[in-house]
Amino acid sequence: MTPVLQVENLRIGFRQDGQVVPAVKGVSFAIGKGETVALVGESGSGKSVTALSTVGLLGDSAQLEGSVKYAGRELVGASEAALRAVRGNDISFIFQEPMTSLNPLHTLERQLGESLALHQRLHGAQARARIVDLLTRVGIREPESRLADYPHQFSGGQRQRIMIAMALANDPELLIADEPTTALDVTIQAQIMELLAELKASERLSMLFISHDLGLVRRIADRVCVMKGGEIVEQGPTAQIFADPQHEYTRMLLAAEPKGRAEPLAGDPPEVVATRDLKVWFPIQRGFLRRTVGHVKAVNGATLSVRAGETLGIVGESGSGKTTLALAVMRLIASEGPILYMGRDIAQLQGRAMRGLRRDMQIVFQDPYGSLSPRMTVEQIIAEGLGVHGVEPGRNRREMVDEIMREVGLDPASMHRYPHEFSGGQRQRIAIARAMILRPRLVVLDEPTSALDMTVQVQIVELLRRLQRKHGLAFLFISHDLRVVRAMSHQIMVMRAGEVVEQGSTDAVFDHPQNDYTQRLIEAAFLTKLA
Repeated sequence: MTPVLQVENLRIGFRQDGQVVPAVKGVSFAIGKGETVALVGESGSGKSVTALSTVGLLGDSAQLEGSVKYAGRELVGASEAALRAVRGNDISFIFQEPMTSLNPLHTLERQLGESLALHQRLHGAQARARIVDLLTRVGIREPESRLADYPHQFSGGQRQRIMIAMALANDPELLIADEPTTALDVTIQAQIMELLAELKASERLSMLFISHDLGLVRRIADRVCVMKGGEIVEQGPTAQIFADPQHEYTRMLLAAEPKGRAEPLAGDPPEVVATRDLKVWFPIQRGFLRRTVGHVKAVNGATLSVRAGETLGIVGESGSGKTTLALAVMRLIASEGPILYMGRDIAQLQGRAMRGLRRDMQIVFQDPYGSLSPRMTVEQIIAEGLGVHGVEPGRNRREMVDEIMREVGLDPASMHRYPHEFSGGQRQRIAIARAMILRPRLVVLDEPTSALDMTVQVQIVELLRRLQRKHGLAFLFISHDLRVVRAMSHQIMVMRAGEVVEQGSTDAVFDHPQNDYTQRLIEAAFLTKLA
């Protein structure tokens, strides 16, 4: 039986400064009818480049050799007209970040209608009926009432469902899903995976599933191809790869999960930060006079206590109030209720009085590339806080930058380089160094590992543990990745819609969750096989 997709000895290079830089080096695999094949590996391994090459989406600088056949038809070297006939009709893509894939200026009906008009010549009432049917199939509630809405009016999970509806619009035979759940909450991630599995079964779809998350791959794939440095180093049935990996790199990927638990606190360390019934309410204003008619209760009565050397993990879906709570504790947004820092209520401090404490409170953000200035060298980025808060007596700025770079595992010789010259994990180390150079007591870690490969996640978790032990740091660790939270945290706080629904020791919350919502989060995070 002819495979749906047959890739043989595929080689891809990109022309750069008069040379061809190899990206994919002789890759071969096949996808049968109704089969899901996963490409797994770290960033830069060639997964996405391989997928994009199948229908000629790599641009003019790419050079391809080898063979890519769809249903027996050769696509390498095919005319643009032949490739256009396959794209969207026979082979469809679901990309990682739906907000950048959807046009913010077009309504939902127009975006889906464009594809139907182009490929199926459907317009008006016929197109609208097809759109409603597609949205119903992917789980958008009351789709008729949402046709005039724009992408920003949908949640992240809903936007990804819309992307799946667009991919299914022309009844493709092969679906290529490129990291389709990476940016989503754990419960939404589980829903999208279930939806893909259902569609695969009901539509007899073949699927190329690209991911660095082996837990997701294990749930959905029939076969796995492990990529490293542009090559497939191992491939085989999913059960076989997970049970008996042959290649050292595959074994490393499978072992790349934050392990262990937070070390028990020694002695009786001091309380660094505490809140009592903290509230952050945003007013809802209406009318010409902007009268307040209600409030959005972003945080509605949060009580916490974190001691030196302790980590409080704050978990919950997007919009639950996790980051808002942390920003309020840092006094970066207005709130009600006492905020005790080293026993002192800082809730009402303003101006200079608060500025004196800023050195002690630092934050590390989710996306290191977005939080680092592309126009500043690493030395300037890391030393920026020293210009505001002053250099320690008897020390010079470069000496302090050199020391902290060594401490976070960076080569000080690279301090004159710019952020784009570093990998994702190295950029996150730069962001950590920027916070740590001021020797803070409290550090807010806002999704610090979610944008990173699994192996790099492990490295960053170990780095944070080491820094915490050495300096007695108090961490507020915000994440939707419950595996990382469990490995890092002494305490857990579970938030939903601004409310704290459960909190306690990590072992108690994970082993004996009391709230239904907590149970659903844990089940979604540690699910091993889709029904």
